[in-house]
Amino acid sequence: MANKTNFKIIPDGDELTQIERDLSFHPTASRSPTTLTREQTASFNRDGFLKGLPLIEADEMADIRTYFDRLLSQALASGGDSYSISSAHLKHGRVYDVLTDERIVACVKDLLGENVIGWGSHFFCKMPHDGKRVAWHQDASYWPLTPSKTATVWLAIDDADVGNGCMRFLAGSHEYGHLTYRPSNPEEHNVLDQTVENAEQYGTPVNIELRAGEASIHSDLLLHGSEANESDRRRCGLTLRYCAADVRAGMDWNQKGIVISGSDPSGHWANPGRPDAE
Repeated sequence: MANKTNFKIIPDGDELTQIERDLSFHPTASRSPTTLTREQTASFNRDGFLKGLPLIEADEMADIRTYFDRLLSQALASGGDSYSISSAHLKHGRVYDVLTDERIVACVKDLLGENVIGWGSHFFCKMPHDGKRVAWHQDASYWPLTPSKTATVWLAIDDADVGNGCMRFLAGSHEYGHLTYRPSNPEEHNVLDQTVENAEQYGTPVNIELRAGEASIHSDLLLHGSEANESDRRRCGLTLRYCAADVRAGMDWNQKGIVISGSDPSGHWANPGRPDAE
């Protein structure tokens, strides 16, 4: 039986350490999912993820890809890099539209319940031969959110496979609660700054190969990462972050949250409107 950890404070030495958080997995409780199957919700509870969900048709995804190409060009021209486009739903109306897309939201509701907040959007774009990997980590380590009822939809903008550095999940690792990590070393060439050592003891590695327009969904406690893109092809995905409306956010992160399904009875989340800029 996995050892779950509740209300853990993370020894980072920053503001996050002052927030008492429930970092234990909360299984999907829906017995009557409307979009996902019962087998899929059971698989999410067991493995901590789903993969290969066909959400966006090819023609529509081609248009989204062209749109991202324009955002990337703007980011590079302003001195950013291919990982710079974050919290994009607060700045770009078209990203807001993807975050609130009913096809995506329908899947998330089957995992998190009727009242859902969309609070994050970040393009993770590995350019050809960029040499950067993502070490094994848990998303919950970075976020001032409690309880741990958050899921990420990773929407493939480009085809993602082993050759260009697709994501890898450690199936079942979400059941161990929050895990100790260390700061990454420069020689690791890590896109992020955390590494969980000996992570593969916590689960079975699974390569998450996706066609453009397909998506995976994973728990914020699932260990995941990816190898460097050593191919001649780009690998871009749009991460869309969602949580149940009863989740509380510290460090003013509630300002990012949009009520995308049901309601926010407490009014905790700021629920900003769609940006005018495309």
